[in-house]
Amino acid sequence: MFVNIFYVLCFLMYTAYSKGDMINHFESWIQQFKIAVEDKVHYATMFQKWVDNHKYIEEVNSQNLTYTLGHNQFSAMDKSDFSSYLQKSAILMQDYQKLFKETKTLATANPASVNWVSKGGVTPVKDQGQCGSCWSFSTTGALEGANFIKTGTLNSFSEQQLVDCDKYGNGGKDFGCNGGLMDNAFTWIGKNNGLCSEAEYPYVSGTTKTGGECKKTCKNLANSDVVSFVDVPPSSDDQMMAAVSTTPISVAIQADERDFQLYKSGVFTGKCGNQLDHGVLLVGYGTQDSKDYYLIKNSWSSSWGDAGYIKLGRGPEYNNGDGQCGVLLQGSYPLL
Repeated sequence: MFVNIFYVLCFLMYTAYSKGDMINHFESWIQQFKIAVEDKVHYATMFQKWVDNHKYIEEVNSQNLTYTLGHNQFSAMDKSDFSSYLQKSAILMQDYQKLFKETKTLATANPASVNWVSKGGVTPVKDQGQCGSCWSFSTTGALEGANFIKTGTLNSFSEQQLVDCDKYGNGGKDFGCNGGLMDNAFTWIGKNNGLCSEAEYPYVSGTTKTGGECKKTCKNLANSDVVSFVDVPPSSDDQMMAAVSTTPISVAIQADERDFQLYKSGVFTGKCGNQLDHGVLLVGYGTQDSKDYYLIKNSWSSSWGDAGYIKLGRGPEYNNGDGQCGVLLQGSYPLL
């Protein structure tokens, strides 16, 4: 690596740590997450941000909060970098209320806990990579759950088909790697009479960083045609819990805070707003160490968070009842 006197100077402000240990830790991180190093300047910039995050992780974890932080693929990003990473996903999220349509109020005799992962209705954690396609992963996750409930078989559906084909101006209303909305995607799947499998139409936009030409050669899987979708009444824990008791739910959250970026385990109760910028999948809820939570499947690979998942604090104390990170504001699920 590009170790020289410039990097040695970087350590002077971090006297609590051994220079050699920090270099070794940082370069192990580069190898673990296969981080591309462009040149010496890039190395130096990443290193400074990584060290800042390393120190922050240790400071937060020393407070014995309800959650812990840890290194992941975002460890060399500052707040501006991470916000930029999420920014494209927010384009249509902000217009959700204009598109809000049908809600369905459910009975609320909710069980103490729900976990669609343990029920077998959730596919392994996926990775959207360098593409603002979180909306497509949230959509396929909800479709996978609904299809599993209807058929008893867990199928993995194609995010790439949505990124390539559900395009604004081309019969769709979404923007590929530049953001989208799950309700729009449910509507497009209905018009398309279903969606193809991940195997037949695999995801590549995480590396190409863009959508491609819409392919017409794959065959839609049976029982994937979305007849309609339902929006969960917002700002209601009872209604969200009732909804996820019946099926996994597409939700949007604000994910740009530093603690969320570096989350590792536990019930996340840290700073988090409700300016929605990221689509994820709600797959259950429960209680851990007397803290109620929602279980969220993310699309940042299993190296982020708790094997790709996060437990968000649950209860009326979060965001004036809008839910931790705004999780209660934009829930929806497809009907097949």
